[in-house]
Amino acid sequence: MDIQFYGETLLPGKVGQFFIVLAFAASLFSTIAYFFATKNKDLADKSWTNLGRIGFYVNIVSIIGIGATLFYLILNHYYEYNYVYQHSSKSLPVYYIISAFWEGQEGSFWLWAFWQSLIGAILIWKAKTWENGVMTVIGFSQLFLTSMLLGVEIFGQRVGSSPFILLREARNLKEFAPVVFADPENYKNYLKFITDGKGLNPLLQNYWMVIHPPTLFLGFASMIVPFAYAIAALWERRFKDWVKPVLPWALFAVMILGTGIIMGSFWAYEALNFGGFWAWDPVENASIIPWLTLIAGVHVLIVFKNTGHAYFTAIALILISFLLVLYASFLTRSGILGETSVHSFTDLGMFGHLIGYIVAFLAISVYFVATRWKSLPITTKDEETYSREFWMFIGALVLTVACIQVIVTTSYPVFNKVFGTSKVLQDPIQYYNKWQAVFAVFITLISGFSQFLKYKRTEPRKFYSSLVSSVVFALVLTGGFVWLTGVYTNLLYIILTFSCLFAVLSNARLLSGAFGKANKMLGSSIAHIGFAILLLGALVAAATSNTISINETNFIPVKDFEKAAKPGENIMLYKNEPKKMGKYTITYLSDTTVAPNTYYKLNFKVFDAAGKVKEDFDLNPSIQENGDMGLIASPDTKHYLTSDIYTHITSAAQKQEEHGDHEGHTEEENYKAPRILSVKPGDTIHTSSGILTVGQLNAKPVVKDLKIAEGDLAVALPLEVNVSGKLYKAEPLFMVKGNNTFDFARKIEELGLRLRFTKIIPEEGKFEIQVYEKPQQAKDWLVFKSIEFPYINLYWVGTIVMVVGFIISIFRRKKEVTT
Repeated sequence: MDIQFYGETLLPGKVGQFFIVLAFAASLFSTIAYFFATKNKDLADKSWTNLGRIGFYVNIVSIIGIGATLFYLILNHYYEYNYVYQHSSKSLPVYYIISAFWEGQEGSFWLWAFWQSLIGAILIWKAKTWENGVMTVIGFSQLFLTSMLLGVEIFGQRVGSSPFILLREARNLKEFAPVVFADPENYKNYLKFITDGKGLNPLLQNYWMVIHPPTLFLGFASMIVPFAYAIAALWERRFKDWVKPVLPWALFAVMILGTGIIMGSFWAYEALNFGGFWAWDPVENASIIPWLTLIAGVHVLIVFKNTGHAYFTAIALILISFLLVLYASFLTRSGILGETSVHSFTDLGMFGHLIGYIVAFLAISVYFVATRWKSLPITTKDEETYSREFWMFIGALVLTVACIQVIVTTSYPVFNKVFGTSKVLQDPIQYYNKWQAVFAVFITLISGFSQFLKYKRTEPRKFYSSLVSSVVFALVLTGGFVWLTGVYTNLLYIILTFSCLFAVLSNARLLSGAFGKANKMLGSSIAHIGFAILLLGALVAAATSNTISINETNFIPVKDFEKAAKPGENIMLYKNEPKKMGKYTITYLSDTTVAPNTYYKLNFKVFDAAGKVKEDFDLNPSIQENGDMGLIASPDTKHYLTSDIYTHITSAAQKQEEHGDHEGHTEEENYKAPRILSVKPGDTIHTSSGILTVGQLNAKPVVKDLKIAEGDLAVALPLEVNVSGKLYKAEPLFMVKGNNTFDFARKIEELGLRLRFTKIIPEEGKFEIQVYEKPQQAKDWLVFKSIEFPYINLYWVGTIVMVVGFIISIFRRKKEVTT
């Protein structure tokens, strides 16, 4: 029996679902049309091509329609839709509502499909003779992505998950609130009781998460283009023609995906409290693996373009790169990493669907490679050892082996599920760092000395004579750098430092005109320099980072603290009680709650030998008490040119609301018994926080929200508390109204003081004041950890330099296509 629910706005959801179905149907239509256009040998007949274009344009319009409808629902808080309820709330500012749009799986699939549709439109415009084959593959990929949004049942099996599913269809409302919805009328009018959504995951409430996901998914979407060109080349037997047009797209995919990955490390550094920019989390690994294999593929493509060798390796790496994107999507979306990653998606029943996506494109790849194997331009000529292409090929193989090591280890949860095992890494950061540092040494060394080689062959004598100066200079720089940074404690790190500096010098030398090819090699040399600097920054920051919040007692007087963090690496502060931390004097000054976050103001001072302040700055790390996730801490960082001071809260006193008289309690209950003192102007009083000085009576106080009638007497007593040179002021008020006296206390929250001006003693020229102090155990406190990251700016600078190099290379390769 149908139930009539009250207050639901159903039309936008129906419109959005219509666009999803239309996008799916248009993708299917476009794929079929382009498939027949590719099979059509009559080049003058464009009928199938035109149909394919129409279908893809309809798909683009439908994708935009889906996004516009969903954003409308989120922006206007239509909580009858499950996606809106799960990922947004009324308290979110607009820029975080944008983040909420793609927080869930459905929104992220839409984002992927959106970028892929725009890329398809560009290819329709620019691909020319490649359009039919390339767009068949892209249309087929778009078919899978749009199917992920369908959310319909076919033969009893649910296909995809729609963002327009209603809350009452996704969840059993009676289980949601059993008592309330036991009443049939309440059940029908359920929206009356759902006043707000669950909101955005607190860890994602960071500006990087507004721009990181779109960039990352643009990278994922662009990875289809090299794959599509490779399949089209095999399909149409144009084995060599595809290299020039695919190189700009491959470089673009490498640049965008790499930028998205680094943006993620920025987010991790600023928003997460694991203490760094990279934790070898499975989701991080899943995104970096296809990036590295595509870098290897690009280098082998260049080898083939210049020499005609390594064709199969080039096309295999290009195909594998996109398949790894699909595998990464499976890892992060199937729910299989739910217990090993902090930012993977939960399973929405798409396990089989995601596997189908991988299997379909894997089957296409294997089919075309197998059926075209005998026709592939595979050479048997031995490579010259003293040739650039040989070492580019070796470098690509090293990158591939590095990826294999990462992907095998990252896939432990998959192996555990398939084979019923329970293998996990106990210390993944140390494990990956140890292995990947070795691979990084080989890659940077090859990146360096291959720049002294020419394609085809280089005279050994000329090679070695050119190489020696860079090696010597790199050794000198390594010695200085190792001494400066202190990485000399680890031989592998010293070797990696040398290899990175050698790569920088060798590629920089090429820019000055080595072999007369500086113009052509400009982009690649800059990209190699950036990559080497990035690795150097990551190495130094990870190898020499040190905890500076050393607690020599190795004890924190907080219940169960040892279970959450290491006491010896955390310092406990009481509000306004300075404490030494290395060269810094730290003071917890204040805290401010801007729901749902509480921001703590920590003052850092450095004094010289004479006691003069050399440096003074504040940091504002924050925490959020989350019912589902516990204490969520977001760090704050002081940035220097040569290092960062990274600080996050590990524990803090719970904020308790003070009870007023209307609840049967007095505010004084939060304080110790008051000290009642008779004072005159100029008197000083010692408190546990500092020295209190009494000022001159203020006969004309300015008091907000208090009406002083004619005939009333109101005076204020200025009081000033000096805490280590910092002054805190308050003016408690005394008032005579008719025959009654009143006093209005003033609090200095940061010092745990409450001050009352209770009496004037005119015959003695004194005043009576009452000083309330919070007991020591009731004082506000926090526990924090600070880490110093030396030379981490090299990591960020290397990223920028690398991206600039990619941009230059893209324009250069694009120019080759048009000439």
